[in-house]
This record gives sequence, structure tokens and C-alpha cells, in this order.
Amino acid sequence: MRLVFCLFKYFPYGGLARDFLRIATLCQQRGHSIKVYTIEWRGALPEGFDVTIMPIKHWQNHLRNKKFIDELLPILQGEEFDLVIGFNRMPGLDMYYSADPCFVERYSRHSQLINRLSGRYRYYSFCENAVFGKQSDTVALLISENQRRSFKKSYQTPDERLYLLPPGIDKTRLRPDDANQIRAKFRNQLGLSEQNKVMLMIGTGFKTKGLDRSIKALALLPDELKQNTVLYVVGEGRHKPFQRMAIKLGVEKNLRFFFGQDDVTPFLLAADCLLQPSYSETTGMAILEAIISGLPVIATEVCGYAYHVEKADVGRVLYSPFSATKFAGLIQEVLTSPDRQRWQANGVNYSKANDLYSMPEKAVEIIENVGQRKGH
Repeated sequence: MRLVFCLFKYFPYGGLARDFLRIATLCQQRGHSIKVYTIEWRGALPEGFDVTIMPIKHWQNHLRNKKFIDELLPILQGEEFDLVIGFNRMPGLDMYYSADPCFVERYSRHSQLINRLSGRYRYYSFCENAVFGKQSDTVALLISENQRRSFKKSYQTPDERLYLLPPGIDKTRLRPDDANQIRAKFRNQLGLSEQNKVMLMIGTGFKTKGLDRSIKALALLPDELKQNTVLYVVGEGRHKPFQRMAIKLGVEKNLRFFFGQDDVTPFLLAADCLLQPSYSETTGMAILEAIISGLPVIATEVCGYAYHVEKADVGRVLYSPFSATKFAGLIQEVLTSPDRQRWQANGVNYSKANDLYSMPEKAVEIIENVGQRKGH
């Protein structure tokens, strides 16, 4: 089949972009041709992909994205493609891979009326309705049960248009046999002693991930523990406001950023716990990456994958309402707990007993089935 993939931007360290590339690459390996339309592409172009970059500029993101969609739709209508697959919500899609929570529900719960009257809200809710509304026939690939409940509640989308995918953890994150040696070597490279405790955060979008919560919790730790504890942040994002926060709270020496890391496995093995205190999180892929590498996790309940922490018994889940003091208390508990070896073993066992890896294969299977139903 001739497949078209549409996304606003590709950058190699974003979860959505990685999922797109894994799915599209597998489609290519199964004999399908790949055409891509995007506003921005960072990194190397995959061999065999036909990528068209439409460098649209606007100081407001939603208007830039609107212009992209407005220019893209006539192109899609003028070409003979078998399936159009979007990784951002937009009209004209046969299939949509949903990495985000329900936009309308999120705003209805947390935003003032003035925000819901804004042009940004009106346009993005229009795009979401174009995918999930009753008048649409777009098939959606979902990555959490929370999404299914939200979209059905907001749009009454029929079940036959909603497909729930399993997680798609890269098996390179599995705890290796020489994990202890890797941990010791990497911690030595970072200048860490055995007394040092490492809290780890992974991902883009520091504000949504709750980095401010982690910095405040770090400042609330008992002095003796705080002196020997560092917070490593691996990912891309606007970091200067958080550096200023750390300076204000007196923990700037405990905070370090690592940008653009292709391989986070050494960080997972060198750390003592993963923090995921997100304000909003469809899944929280880093949670599963930590679990299968044997690293205990502290996550807020809003994370779609937080239930894995309790199911696997590999850390703690922080329930609403959020409390910085309670969060700091859980961090202290995990960092000083004698249960580290048990949590590590639980994570490894969980990685073997559950399908946490087959998302790309299931997604491509659905793409091919939908294509067959459409006669391609």
C-alpha cells in the first residue's frame, strides 16, 4: 500500500516521534511505501522514506499547525494514497495514532471559561472532533485505557473505531546480565560514590512532567539525605526556569540536565529511583522503561501507566490531591528502603510475564487490516 504519515514535527527524542518512526519503518519492511508530510524534521532522514518538509512559520503554534493542515488537505485529496495516517489530530485522516489525552475533557476539567473561548481551544477541539466525532469514520489507535474512556465519554465514538494497543517498550531497555557492572562504571564516570542517591527523570516537556514538583521535593528532603542526593533530568525542554527554581530553593548543585541522549539505559541502571510526578500523562513510557530495567518508580496516579507500578510492586503511586510533602516522604522512603533488591527482581519478573513490547507490530497489523477493508 501507499501510506501517508502526517505529523507536525519530528525530533528523535520525542515519544510520539519515536513511535511514528518504529511503526512507519515496520510498514516499510512489510513492503509498503512511506510518504511523510511534516512542518519540521530534526535528525537523519530514514532511507527509503519520501519526506516532504513544509516549513510553515507562525508565532502561534495552533495557527502554524492550522496553516499546515490547510495546505496539506488539498495535496492529500489530489494524490492517490491508500491510507492517510496522522500522529496529530487533524481532518482528512483514515487512521490516527493518539499519543495525547482527550483535549476537550482536559480543558473542561482544568481550564477557565476564557481559555475554552480562545482560538486555540476552538481549533484543536475542531480537529479532535474531526477524528473522534460521530460524523467521522477515522480509526484511532489508543495507547491507554484512560483514552478510550475519555473519547467515548466526550464523543460517543463507537468501539469499532477505537483500538487499544499494548505498550511498545524497546527491548534494549531490559535489564542486562551485566547491569551491576554497567551501573558501577557509569556512576564512576559521573563522579558518584556509593553514598550518592540518584533520582532520575526522563522525557520532554519538563513542565507537564512535573519537574517543578521534583525540585521542590528535593529541597524538602532531610539535610543529610539531600546532601548526598542528585536529580538527573534526561531529555529536551526549557530548562532555565527550573534552574532558577533550584537556585531559589538552594538545590542548584543537586540538579543536572543531560540533553539529547540516544541511550538512556546507563541512566536507568545508575539511578536509585525514577520520578514521574506528571500533571498530565497519557501513558508515561519511562515508567515501564524503569520497571523492566529493575529501577523503582514514584509516579502520580494521572499517568496512564502508573498502575503498572502497583501491579508489578516496584515503587509507589502518589494519589491526588498532590502534596509536595507527601511526595518528598515517598522519595525518602524509596531511597532509604531495604526493598531495592526485591523491587528490582519484581521488575525483571514483570518484564518477562507481560506483553510490554508489541505496540508497533499490533499497530501495523491494524493498518493492514483497515487497508484491506477499504479495498487496498
